[in-house]
Amino acid sequence: MKGAEARMKNEIGSMPFHLVDVFGVEPLTGNPLAVAEGGADLPLLSLQRIAREFNQSETTFLMSPTKTRADWRLRSFTAAGAEVFGAGHNALGAWWLLAAAGRLSLNRAETEFHQEIGEQVFPVMISASEGRPDWVVMRQEAPVFGSSVRDAFAHAEALGLSIHDIATEVVACQVISTGAPHLMVPLRDRNAVDRARPDAKALLVILKSCGGEGCYVFSLDPRQSGATAYARFFNPTVGISEDPATGTAAGPLAAHLVSAGLAAGTVMIEQGTSMGRTSLIQVHISGSTVKIAGRAVVVASGQLFI
Repeated sequence: MKGAEARMKNEIGSMPFHLVDVFGVEPLTGNPLAVAEGGADLPLLSLQRIAREFNQSETTFLMSPTKTRADWRLRSFTAAGAEVFGAGHNALGAWWLLAAAGRLSLNRAETEFHQEIGEQVFPVMISASEGRPDWVVMRQEAPVFGSSVRDAFAHAEALGLSIHDIATEVVACQVISTGAPHLMVPLRDRNAVDRARPDAKALLVILKSCGGEGCYVFSLDPRQSGATAYARFFNPTVGISEDPATGTAAGPLAAHLVSAGLAAGTVMIEQGTSMGRTSLIQVHISGSTVKIAGRAVVVASGQLFI
């Protein structure tokens, strides 16, 4: 029986995969990411079905690049099958895996690589000591400040909160993008952030009306020492009920806070605590340059038979 099973698996083919906890403060925290090696020869439907099988907020496929400046090509999908083109935890976790597995040359304190995502090529900086990664730093696109949303009552209702929980006197509810447009919603305190219970349909209506992809609710009273903001992320447009760490939303939030004079330079964002998966996302802002930085841990590796 074992021999027959082995022959069957060989005939089907296998794909190495890994589970990586991205932005976590320790193993089994942060945002779990599935990273699969290969997939360039698979049709889109197969990639989407594999992402559904892992059932993480995102699954990233490591592929050989098609553009000359890139070192690796990354394709990422949500469990619902939507392809993700931003450079967030989906990319950071993949680069951490490559670095931790010794598949990158890290013979300097900082080494720059390039990743192909969609039609673009983004730089990635990995700081290391003794050949092991310390931080992965990724540059996002320059901030684009989109629509401000003035109907605080609609926000509150969609989030299952009172209108008094919305803190528009602190900073505006606004769609901001550093690669993906997300709606920033300031709340009174972290208790309000924790109490949010979004109505996915109502929130989807708001997001579509203002051009936002996801919704990042936040307050300025984090639990973690050194953090600036305390946040949660909801994205009904791609089937994510809640995400424990979202690099593509942390960049816009940091840009929002710096623009409003509420932060400067380096901003640390705490996310995922209400899910029991505390994450810390560091964002560096210098003019129109936005960089996110984080750490990760590889918690599992195996073979997917397809």
